[in-house]
Amino acid sequence: MGVPLIQQLAVGSYLIKQKIKRVEKYPLVLMLEPLFRCNLECAGCGKIAYPDDILNKRLSADECLQAVDECGAPMVSIPGGEPLIHKEMPEIVAGIVKRKKFLYLCTNALLLKKKIQNYTPSPYLTFSIHLDGNKHRHDTSVCQDGVFDIAVEAIKLALGKGFRVTINCTLFQGETAQEVADFLDYATELGVEGITIAPGFSYEDAPDQDSFMSSRAAKELFRGIFTLGKHKKWKLNHSSLYLDYLAGNQAYECTPWGNPTRNVFGWQKPCYLLADEGYVNTFQELIDTTPWHKYGAGNNPKCDGCMAHCGYEATSVEDTLHHPLKAMISSIQGPKTEGEMVPDLVSKR
Repeated sequence: MGVPLIQQLAVGSYLIKQKIKRVEKYPLVLMLEPLFRCNLECAGCGKIAYPDDILNKRLSADECLQAVDECGAPMVSIPGGEPLIHKEMPEIVAGIVKRKKFLYLCTNALLLKKKIQNYTPSPYLTFSIHLDGNKHRHDTSVCQDGVFDIAVEAIKLALGKGFRVTINCTLFQGETAQEVADFLDYATELGVEGITIAPGFSYEDAPDQDSFMSSRAAKELFRGIFTLGKHKKWKLNHSSLYLDYLAGNQAYECTPWGNPTRNVFGWQKPCYLLADEGYVNTFQELIDTTPWHKYGAGNNPKCDGCMAHCGYEATSVEDTLHHPLKAMISSIQGPKTEGEMVPDLVSKR
């Protein structure tokens, strides 16, 4: 697992405290989305469909830090849009780091070379750079040539300056196991701390609906990837049981409150990926009023086929707490790549 010991200990301590206090629904990662505006127009993204008046909205630094305090999660992910566009982003980052929250600042890296002097290396700050495969695959995914080379240059720059750097890779239809394995080899050679990898979620408003895989196709792809990856030193930034889930071996339900979202509309019901289910004003209201039982694969057609880590990583962490021996064996042996897969959960239409 590509996570430093200081972070493992801090998050582990947080999880134990929730169990001692018998908290049923607790956040693991705050998805803080201070803007939707982006400098790319990726075919698989549903954010760029908003009208200009929404794309021009911003959460202020004060609003962002209030959300961090209100939620209390030990980790914060700032996606977008493209966060580096936000003029107050250095102030937002400094405030989160001061609170000793582990921050993943997600970026396509087009602006990182220009903006990097505004940030200071810290064990609490990680640049999470989007790379959806090797050069051709990534540039095709983001619908613009040359983005892969810019991102790689930015990764090398950030690593050279002492920043924590991870890669966030989303997989789409048409990938082969060998292609992805080759990319993971390349990403590992770059020297990044970890790699986050998951199949893309089929945003209803995404321009290219043919890009998304079924859950069965995704599981078969991951089995192929993990077969090629045996005995390799890929630093996949996930729990061992989430990786086993991706390979079709765990019957997990979604844990949407594990990654609550605060964006320009408010606190989003139920998760980062479903934009039309409503918003509330406070984190506690989100926890108390969201009909959680109505969401997740098997409960809601919109959720069927979703295997995103924002929904299922928290489930695997919970499973790890309850079954540490199972998690340890999975970590040592790696995901199972043969045998029957667990059935997909499918909602009644």
